[in-house]
Amino acid sequence: MVTILVGIGILAFMLWEPHIEGRNAGATLSQIYFNDPFLAYAYLASIPFFVALYQGFNVLGYIRHDKTFMQATVKALQAIKYCAIVLLGFVAVSVIFMYPILGTQEDLPAGIFMRIFIALASIVVATSAGIFKKILQVALDMKSQKDLAV
Repeated sequence: MVTILVGIGILAFMLWEPHIEGRNAGATLSQIYFNDPFLAYAYLASIPFFVALYQGFNVLGYIRHDKTFMQATVKALQAIKYCAIVLLGFVAVSVIFMYPILGTQEDLPAGIFMRIFIALASIVVATSAGIFKKILQVALDMKSQKDLAV
């Protein structure tokens, strides 16, 4: 339930925040969503986040139904790891390409902090998912070896 609430909350924030942003205060919907390259990039970069959130929801479902030691769980953890790495790549590209486009229009210290925060969170998620995947894969291999021996 918490995973679903987090996803809905972040989606609502992503749709609501551009309307209250300083430079979009008097803009129409088409001006907000079609004239801002950073906003379009942020929506594109959010796709891996929501895919990882969905895969995390699947992993929790496998755990809830006592199907933790399945290859599907390993694949879901691998997908979470790849999504975190892709999100980290989006952050890196935004640092490289968005500063020349936006220049001094943005609040640079806040933007840098948000990018560092997202990058660190992505690194932690990718590392954790990779470690859990490896542990689960070892357990699955041991289980298959045990089944073969019996």
